[in-house]
Amino acid sequence: MAVFQFSFFSSSLHRNTDVTAVIPAGGPVFQMPGQQPPPAGPLRLLVLLHGYGGHHSDWVGGSSIDQLASMHRMAIICPSCENSFYIDDTKRDALYEQFICRELPKFAREVFHISDKVEDTFIGGLSMGGYGAIRNGLKNPDVFGGILAFSSALITDGISHMPDEPQPAPQGPGGGGGGMGMSPSYFIHTFGKPSQIIGSDVDPKALAKKLIDAGAAMPKLYMACGAEDFLIDPNRDLHKYFEEIGYKHFYVEGPGTHSWEYWNKHIADSLNWIDGKLETKAE
Repeated sequence: MAVFQFSFFSSSLHRNTDVTAVIPAGGPVFQMPGQQPPPAGPLRLLVLLHGYGGHHSDWVGGSSIDQLASMHRMAIICPSCENSFYIDDTKRDALYEQFICRELPKFAREVFHISDKVEDTFIGGLSMGGYGAIRNGLKNPDVFGGILAFSSALITDGISHMPDEPQPAPQGPGGGGGGMGMSPSYFIHTFGKPSQIIGSDVDPKALAKKLIDAGAAMPKLYMACGAEDFLIDPNRDLHKYFEEIGYKHFYVEGPGTHSWEYWNKHIADSLNWIDGKLETKAE
């Protein structure tokens, strides 16, 4: 297993950007007792996203992703995308969706021995990155065959009730945004006018319903959020909505807060789920 930290010029972001890559290569392969060795061939790919205020090295520093990459024979690519919510920022010509969904996987495959199959390509993340994984995974089912979302900042429903013009006093929207310390101007810049959010391409519910209505391929989806997490209510709400429209997914709560202890457990469980080794089934 090798960990690389590097930068390259992104045509989507129009600047150099930093990336951490965890690549199973050389040395022993980590295996649980009785576990069969993973198959040979190109590595699967997981684009793994950081949270608000984070950066590309968070997952390596906070979790056991290095061992998990080896156990599951999966290349883990972690970009730095500032506080973008992984949405194209056309005002600044910083196209974050295009970067993580198109340019970064293509670049990773040019550098490392990685499969180009949709069923071998996943996107995941925590908090802001959980939203980014769900939103971009649902919007780009031709790229990602699976989504892993932990303590997702599913704040668009709450933001949609805000005024279209920023108010003087900073205040977070319902559904968890207030716990993240963001201003109304930031939300409007990032997501657009609040009155236009519902039904748009930044609305995960609308994206899932579009796939259902079109009879399109639907990425496999693992969602987890701790019962004591300040983002639990919007995660429960999206889970309930997915049940209502018939979007099959795996959802789990259990004890936990907005913490690496919770995310480290569920990144491990989610990779076992991908490989069919978690004793449960999608809802």
